[in-house]
Order: sequence, then structure tokens, then C-alpha cells
Amino acid sequence: MVDVLYEDNHLLVVNKPAGLPTMGAVGRSCLIDVAKAYIGEKYNKPGNVFLGTVSRLDAPVTGVVLFARTSKATARISKQFRDRQVDKTYWALVQGEVSEEPVACIDWLRKDERHRRMHICASDAEGALEARLSFRALRRFDDVSLVEIKLETGRKHQIRVQLARRGHPVIGDRKYGGPPDFPAGIALHARCLKVEHPTLKQQIETVAPLPNTWRQWISHDLETQLGSGLPNSQADE
Repeated sequence: MVDVLYEDNHLLVVNKPAGLPTMGAVGRSCLIDVAKAYIGEKYNKPGNVFLGTVSRLDAPVTGVVLFARTSKATARISKQFRDRQVDKTYWALVQGEVSEEPVACIDWLRKDERHRRMHICASDAEGALEARLSFRALRRFDDVSLVEIKLETGRKHQIRVQLARRGHPVIGDRKYGGPPDFPAGIALHARCLKVEHPTLKQQIETVAPLPNTWRQWISHDLETQLGSGLPNSQADE
């Protein structure tokens, strides 16, 4: 069953659970297949259902994923992502004490295909891609901090690599040095996505509730108090 956050004739926004790849998983269920099955059943659509993937998350990551329901919407939303016109806010539980003041991170990343990892590298290294984000603490819990991340680029594993490099690996993210004690997936959540609707030309803001795996640190009341995080992120720009 797919957790729908927003839906109309042009867009489908869902809250991805941990452990489910967004797409392209050979021999495994993936989010786009689940979403297509939902559309096909709800609207009685036989045969193939079109969904354009315009955002995606790593399998262990939870939160907002946006699909487009028409080719025109796919092209228009994809252009917003390419032109960095989309507001993307993530929350993460990370190791260590993080500053409440925003920390800007600019690095260069490249893929290690053999080990399925990303590495920070020199700007002139072969295959290097610029990665930009900023992060700050929203709350601290002993040696764990809840951080808000403002993502400017969308590189593979970007948040996980850049925060780990600064001594703040994501809880549960053993690939990049994080402590393993997290119930499912890793403690990284795509909290809020804001895009311009492809036909209405209005801003659509979608907020994904936290999964229950976070409740050891973040109660429902605290989550409500913190809100989406997006207005604070914009104020820091």
C-alpha cells in the first residue's frame, strides 16, 4: 500500500518507506511499481500506467518522492530540478553535537562503482561532481543531533557522504561510518519538497510525516512543533 501525500491529474507524491528502492531493482519490488499498481487499481487503468520519476531516494532513506503522471509534467518538473528551482529539505539523526548555526558544505564527489559508494575527491578528478548543501541542528539528544539539511544539488549519497566527512554520520548508515543501532533503514528522511505545479503554476509544498522508527528521539508533539523545516531553511539562504 502506497502512502499518498498529494495527488491530482498531473502529480503523485508519496511517502517512501525504508528498504524500498525508488526504481530499477532487479528481482525486487520498487516504489514506482507499487505506485503504478495504486494508480491502475484506483482509476481502473488496464495495461501499463505511465509515471515519470522526477525525484528518487536511496533504498534505506524515507520521505517525499515525486512522480509525474504525464510526459509534459515530467519534462516541466525535471527542468525545475535541473535548474535548482526546487526546495528540498531533509531531516537526519546524526552522531555528535551539531551547531545550531547553518554550516555550508561544498565538496566534489565521484562514484566508486566497485564498492557502490561515493567518495569526496579533488575538483579536477575524473568524474568529479560538485555537491552543495547546508545543515544545522534543530535538537540535540546526548550524542545524537536532529539536523535539517537544505540540499542544493542532488548527487548520489550526497548527504550521507558530506555529513560523515564532517564527523556526523547518519545513524544506521554503516556504509559511511554511522552507528548501526537504527530499527529500519537509516535515519535520513526527505521531509519537505516544494515545486511549481506543472500546469497551475502554483507552489506545491508536500511534507512527509516521520516513520515510527524515529519515535525514540522525535515524538509526534515535537514533530508538530518543528513543522516542515522549510520556512527556516529559506530564511537562512
